[in-house]
Amino acid sequence: MESPLSTPPIEQNSAQRRVVRTLSVSQLLSGIGNGASLAVGSLLAVEVTGSEAFAGAATLAISVAGAVSALPLASFAVQRGRRRSLTLGYSLAALGAVGMIFTPPTQSFVLLMISAFLLGVGNAANLQARFAATDLALPQHRARDLGLVVWAITIGAVTGPNLIGPGAAVGAFLGLPDMSGPFVFSLLGMIAAIIVLNVGLRPDPLLYARDLRDAQSGSESDDAVESSQPPQRRSSLKDGLLALKHLPDARLGIGVIVAAHLTMVGIMSMTPVHVQHLSVQEHAMHGADANASGSQLDTLVVIGFIISLHIAGMFALSPVFGMLADRWGLKKTMFLAQAVFVLCAVTAVFGRDSEAAITVALVLLGLAWSLATVAGSAFVSESVTEESRVPVQGLSDTMMGVAGAAGSSLAGLVLATWGFGGLAWIGLGIAAAVALWILSSQRDRTKQAVTA
Repeated sequence: MESPLSTPPIEQNSAQRRVVRTLSVSQLLSGIGNGASLAVGSLLAVEVTGSEAFAGAATLAISVAGAVSALPLASFAVQRGRRRSLTLGYSLAALGAVGMIFTPPTQSFVLLMISAFLLGVGNAANLQARFAATDLALPQHRARDLGLVVWAITIGAVTGPNLIGPGAAVGAFLGLPDMSGPFVFSLLGMIAAIIVLNVGLRPDPLLYARDLRDAQSGSESDDAVESSQPPQRRSSLKDGLLALKHLPDARLGIGVIVAAHLTMVGIMSMTPVHVQHLSVQEHAMHGADANASGSQLDTLVVIGFIISLHIAGMFALSPVFGMLADRWGLKKTMFLAQAVFVLCAVTAVFGRDSEAAITVALVLLGLAWSLATVAGSAFVSESVTEESRVPVQGLSDTMMGVAGAAGSSLAGLVLATWGFGGLAWIGLGIAAAVALWILSSQRDRTKQAVTA
């Protein structure tokens, strides 16, 4: 008789399709909030504080939130399932959107940081959703399903930055400043995502996968999926680190993900500030009033357009990259990501004074991040056992958050010291180091195969 793994039951296939559809729709809706925060957050921080030294403050808060909430969300998923964990993350993000709405009129830096932190918890939930797509996936389709869910965020995330113009109109209608308006859409998107998750994510993929595993091992399961009793032991940083101790492939996968996120956040978070500088210089050359409200809104719209194209690069081709990774190989795809990072850095260095070149560089940055994240996440998932998968995934997201926090906090200093080109050169160096790590890992595996 064939095993459940060689011939999965129809119910599992059907459940996986429902999971991917539900996660995709929820990612689309929640992506609106993330897109708005990426485009407006750095500018709002400068406006509230009056200093460009705090340009990365909002992005830093978002990244720190991702770092500190990833493992708690993973632990909650182990205890209560993916649906409740994602719902918790999006609910906190909805509160963050409310705070962002009231930050411009109050000019409160404390409210900005708290609100950005809560939005960052929603971002951590978005990252967890990509792993939820792999809970019931067949090994040969793991990267594809993960890529499909990552891709779904494209519409919402690309729409978010481009809601700056309509958001200003909404803000005016509600008696709020221009920068408050986009977060009204963020709030509505988070609420809609919560509704979709609680209606559609049944059965819960993590709990259902656990039931299937128990059934295969011969354990009896008379209860419904939702009443499955998960292990009482909570996932922790120590669990993830212990699991990685003897898993060099998992360490490589996490390294690729973390390096990609560090580079992406560092360059992306400073792009709005750099573009604003270019706009001010251009207005000064033409003798225009750079502080005019119309000029400021035009600059915000340009920044929103650039960031939206960057986000499109991050997510739009992820299903293609997932299929490429499944067919071509995960390591080759991760190496390709480093080549695209190098191309991005070269474009940014030599085109730093051109909005068009910066736009191209940001699109390449998004594509490189997508290649690294899709292939790296699938590589991590396949490199660990079922028991250690969720702790290691949580550790991966925690380290992503730490990398994002480091990137956003240090990028402002780099921008002030060496300019936008300096950021790009650092990104190139990181990509080169990761590429050497991948090649070294491949050589070690070849030597082991020859020795065996």
